Amino acid sequence: MTSTSAPVLVVLGVGPGLGMSVAHRFGAEGHRVALISRSPQRHPDYLAALADKGVEAAAYVADANDSGRLRTALDAVRDRFGRIDVGYYGPAAFETAPTGDITGLDAAGAQAALDGVVPAVDFASQLLPEMRRRGSGGLLFAGGLSSVVPMPPLGGLALAAAALRNYAVTLHAALKPEGIYAGTITIGGLIERGDIHRAMADNAQFAGATTGTINPDDLAEQLWRLYRERTAAEEVVNLLV
Repeated sequence: MTSTSAPVLVVLGVGPGLGMSVAHRFGAEGHRVALISRSPQRHPDYLAALADKGVEAAAYVADANDSGRLRTALDAVRDRFGRIDVGYYGPAAFETAPTGDITGLDAAGAQAALDGVVPAVDFASQLLPEMRRRGSGGLLFAGGLSSVVPMPPLGGLALAAAALRNYAVTLHAALKPEGIYAGTITIGGLIERGDIHRAMADNAQFAGATTGTINPDDLAEQLWRLYRERTAAEEVVNLLV
């Protein structure tokens, strides 16, 4: 059992790829871990994997798009662990963002795309008051390469990715004087062990496709380094362009 004063990481939108790699990496550094996702069926396996590594962890059910339920889950995390020190926002797929050439994006599509960034801001806003009272903590995000490299076919997805990236790096500038870290990893590639990677592996059309794949453990290591060093707002990993 770890000390009740040990730091706590919350992983929102945890999945088998980067989310769990972040949980393991921070757990290896002594963090207790709270996992939040809308798929409770996966939680027992996730918790067992962390327990095997000696990481104290618990899991909660909430959808990032449901602000009230997310607040309830975060309150439950605080009740269980006593604090939240680091928040990692994982749901970066932007389900509401329309794809298709950006020249065809209209006002409704732009609104839908930007609506996908709201849960990230909501998550941060629910964690920041506690962090600012203590003068410590961190907010971590992950997004796609279209936020920094023009990819016209992604349409609204590129718009949403750019908004999330700008939010993260601007938070970094705003919070650094208060001793709080914020930053993002910008990813150009297919994350191994993630749901998209697994779906492609099960599709004969993509059999043997390995170009541009990224080990999520390597990404988690980079996120840990960003948080530990607390100087750079962003790390770009580009295996596509």
